[in-house]
Amino acid sequence: MCQHSPTCPPASRPDRDAAHVAAAWHEQGWSLLCNGILRFEDTGELLPDGQIIAPNRAPVAGQVMAA
Repeated sequence: MCQHSPTCPPASRPDRDAAHVAAAWHEQGWSLLCNGILRFEDTGELLPDGQIIAPNRAPVAGQVMAA
């Protein structure tokens, strides 16, 4: 799918977010990467195989996490 040189990483690799944006619809909060990933503005992702990657949210300052 990617026509860049060098090619963008495929959706199955850990560095998949380095792919170029092929289309973006900022009003709706998503971008399509050239490797087929839908990236949402909350950092969540939908991979081409249907797998969902949950948003990567940092803990709020002062919030204590239980062990």
